Amino acid sequence: MPTYDYECQTCGHQFEAKQSMKDPHLTECPIEGCPGPVKRKIGMGAGFIFKGNGFYITDYRSDSYKAAAKKDSESAAASTSSAPAAASPAPAASTPAPAKTSGSQA
Repeated sequence: MPTYDYECQTCGHQFEAKQSMKDPHLTECPIEGCPGPVKRKIGMGAGFIFKGNGFYITDYRSDSYKAAAKKDSESAAASTSSAPAAASPAPAASTPAPAKTSGSQA
């Protein structure tokens, strides 16, 4: 529900009111004893906020930029696949499992 800013034309009191867009504008000042009419002010509005992950600058790029980026990534992948494979590291030394003993334990 939107929040609207109002200002009293008589006493200058400023306040906010949450109203549906279908509701009529407020006309009376909420200050007790003030007979002044109120006027709805033009608000700054709320900007939109990206929440969560997944919003990147590349999400809204032009088609030509996306094509060039795809070409660059393909050429980078081709150059890494043609490079000689590095020697794999030696496997980690494993410790032998404890020997099982037969008989009952007390």
